[in-house]
Parts: sequence; C-alpha cells; structure tokens
Amino acid sequence: MARTSSAQRFVRRSSGNDAALYIRRLIFDGELQPGERVPQDELAHELGVSRIPIREALIALENSGWVTIELHRGAFVNALDEQAVRDHYELFGLVYGFAAKRALARRSPGLQDELAKLADAINHTDDPEELESLAISFHAAITGAARSPRINVVLRAMSGLVPGNFFELVPAAIEGERRGLTAIVRAMKRRDGDRAATEYLRMMRRQGDNVVTVLRERGLLEGAASG
Repeated sequence: MARTSSAQRFVRRSSGNDAALYIRRLIFDGELQPGERVPQDELAHELGVSRIPIREALIALENSGWVTIELHRGAFVNALDEQAVRDHYELFGLVYGFAAKRALARRSPGLQDELAKLADAINHTDDPEELESLAISFHAAITGAARSPRINVVLRAMSGLVPGNFFELVPAAIEGERRGLTAIVRAMKRRDGDRAATEYLRMMRRQGDNVVTVLRERGLLEGAASG
C-alpha cells in the first residue's frame, strides 16, 4: 500500500495509542477509505512493531466508531456518523462549561487574568502550533482551577476526533476559538458561571460544525461522496 507524505511524517511508534493515532490519520487523509480492510501486517511493518499494538489500536478505534472488527475477517473502516461528531463536541462544551462554573466557585486567584492573557495571545498569532499550545493551556487553566478529578477523568476518556494539529487540519476553527475564548473570558471576569458555560457550549458546537464540514469534504461521513 502506497503512503503519501502526510502519513510518512509519523515516526515509528510502539504503543497501541500511538498506533491508533497513526491509523486515524490514514483514515482522515483518505489513505484508508470507508469500507476498506485495515492491513494489519503492513501497518505493523511500517511502524516497526508487532501486531499486538495494532490489535490494541483497532479495539480502541472500534470503541470510538472508526472501525468495525469482524470475526475471522479483520477490521474495516467505518464512515463516521455526523450526529455522533456533533455530540462529541457538544459533550466537550458541557464538560468544560461545568468546569468553568466550578472554577469560579473555587475562587482561584489570578485565574481571570491568566485566561485573558492566553486569549489575547491566541488573538495575535496565526501559527497553528502556537495556537494549539495556547488553547490547550487555556482549557487546562479552567480545569485546573476547577480542582475536580472527575472532570479530568471524563475529559481523558474523550479522545479527539482530529488526528493532528486541530487548527492546521480545521482552519475555520481558528476564528471560532478566538470568538469563543474572548466571550468566555468576558463571562469569567464578570464571575458569571452560567454565561461562561453557555459560551463554552456555543464555541464547541461551532467547532463541531467546522469538523463536520472537513469530514464531509474528505468523504468520511455516512452518505458523503468522496472526492
């Protein structure tokens, strides 16, 4: 199976999690198409691993809807369900919104100033790597200030749908993140937890729309015609 340069950028991996990321990127880049059988031996060879991490990856990918494993036949790539994608980002919005309310209740000193600085930095860069780092720091500041281990457990269970730099692969998400974080900071400064939660949910819904658009363009949604 020929690989394009986008897939070849991945270094050799060893864990099931990294193998899952590699396979998701092949699907996202269209190198593994919906309905296609996942070539486990070839992937193991490409990554320089045994088939064990590949099998672990496929089990995880089946649980998250990327593939279906058929007994004695192997794993086959699924088309993604549009509503499931939207639900994924809706849940992110609900969890982060809850975290924002909890963070305000905890009255963490300096939180609003930290969030404002991060949002301002996001508004003044177009570099996808820097944007991703700043956005992660913003959301981490919220969850850290919430001081709720259960929130972190829930978020860790929700793996990202976009296998790579979110803002590079979904360019429309940049403006959505800027608008959303600015509104969240405004609400946090007013100590309005309900408004902060509403703005988080609104932002994540927009990001879900942006991801759906990209997946549809790549022919990865059920009923979408591949280009």
